[in-house]
Amino acid sequence: MSLVMAAGVDQFTAIGVTTAGFALGLALLGAEHWRWYRGSGGAATAGGKGKGAPAPAAKSLDPKAMIPFWFGLTCGILMVACPAGLLGTVSQVFRWAGNGIGGLAMDWLTGQTGAALAKGGAPQVDGFGAVLVTALFISLFLLRKVIPKGTRGKWWKGAFTSSLLCITTGTAAWIAGAVVDGTNGLARMILDAAANGSFV
Repeated sequence: MSLVMAAGVDQFTAIGVTTAGFALGLALLGAEHWRWYRGSGGAATAGGKGKGAPAPAAKSLDPKAMIPFWFGLTCGILMVACPAGLLGTVSQVFRWAGNGIGGLAMDWLTGQTGAALAKGGAPQVDGFGAVLVTALFISLFLLRKVIPKGTRGKWWKGAFTSSLLCITTGTAAWIAGAVVDGTNGLARMILDAAANGSFV
């Protein structure tokens, strides 16, 4: 089965993203990484008011703390690439909400309204990728009770953020394409190995 690249976002979603929604997505992406940076390894601060107390040693940045958010970003991209199903509908709701929230913020802060961004899109998950995506989301649903609340919150934030960012043109669309192509290719390898006993 050959992969088909998207001619446009209309194949994958009925709701695009506005400049206001995109601004909200960028803000969420930046804020989450800044919070991680400050919490894990921001610059050491000096002691209080001239007492000469030594500054605490800076902690090393721990990438594992960002895994739930990054995983949520990946899952959000895969949701956008499933336009005909429930996952695609959820991603459209995310964009509708993000456009609305971002639009209110832009109006209050600048007096301007959001305009539609140029449309772009990632390849759609193919028949192989759909197997992997289905297994992934069923597993997440079954395990939802044992996943800590904080981890779930970061995952949802990541999925919401990438739903706003990944259907635009440029770098975000390139990353989304790489994720979906990688998912299709990995699923094909897994299924070939299961059926034939070897990776091809």
